[in-house]
Amino acid sequence: MTATPPTPSGDPSAPTLTGKRVLVVFNPKSGSGDSELPEFIQLLRGAGAEVTERELQKDTPMADYVQDIETFTYLVGAGGDGTVSSLAYAARYKNVPMLAFPAGTANLIAQNLDLPTDAAALADVVREGHSLRLDMGEIEVKGEMTGFCMLAGAGADATMIKDSEELKGRFGAMAYVMSAMKQLNPKKTTFHLTIDGEKREFEGIGVMIANFGMANYRLPITSDISPSDGRFTVILMKAGNLVRLLPNLIDSVRAKLNLGDPMFSGNLETIEARSVTVDAAEPFPLQYDGELHVETTPFNARILPGAIRFLTQAKRDDLET
Repeated sequence: MTATPPTPSGDPSAPTLTGKRVLVVFNPKSGSGDSELPEFIQLLRGAGAEVTERELQKDTPMADYVQDIETFTYLVGAGGDGTVSSLAYAARYKNVPMLAFPAGTANLIAQNLDLPTDAAALADVVREGHSLRLDMGEIEVKGEMTGFCMLAGAGADATMIKDSEELKGRFGAMAYVMSAMKQLNPKKTTFHLTIDGEKREFEGIGVMIANFGMANYRLPITSDISPSDGRFTVILMKAGNLVRLLPNLIDSVRAKLNLGDPMFSGNLETIEARSVTVDAAEPFPLQYDGELHVETTPFNARILPGAIRFLTQAKRDDLET
């Protein structure tokens, strides 16, 4: 008599992955090297899945890893936010549910999706197969196109990410906080925007274009951000430094908890948009989904409504700020 393969949850009566094909694309350089990915893959196979593993290689386009994606039941992207967003963009509109496996430093996409962090619980998410269709962003810089899931930005947030790189190995996600505290006198400039065809100028330290709306520990960046409404939230950073944005974080938390009207204003302005062009009086570095890039302003971004199905146990309302 053949024994029933154990399921990730340990419940023999739970749904299995028998007959399901899972593609796992992973970045071996992400995070601090303590990922539970091998255990996760073993659990998927124990639940009956046929698992194909593909390791990212230098100079191989992301699209090459998913050219046969429609022959798979599920896609798993294991790495940091940059890996997950690049893979999601390569698989956009293919209708194959994707798991954002948290193998990076901050894993903000996984946090926004309210995913667990241990291998067994993540395998359960795949086994249950619940997904939400969410928006993505597409960004164009100097004629090159790529995608992002969480946010793109120019200015102080990109400088913060640059300064955090040397600290990430020792301090993990706290490196971003430490870097923000250093930004006491960031460069200020005049930004030139085109938002859904309307021109706009403002003086400030940066522009963020948000699709997901939560930072570390699922704290809201600002209120009323939804990854499924077909629109970005464009955040104009008018404060003199990043520390002065902390009151706006307090306002966002208060709004999430229905604690009344905002107590602080003036440091941020938010605008909803489907397409955005950002330029600046002097070139500013760019970041998208936590990756600093050599390109600078100007850049264009547009929303891709319902571009990707993400596996998550969360409900749609849980992902909104």
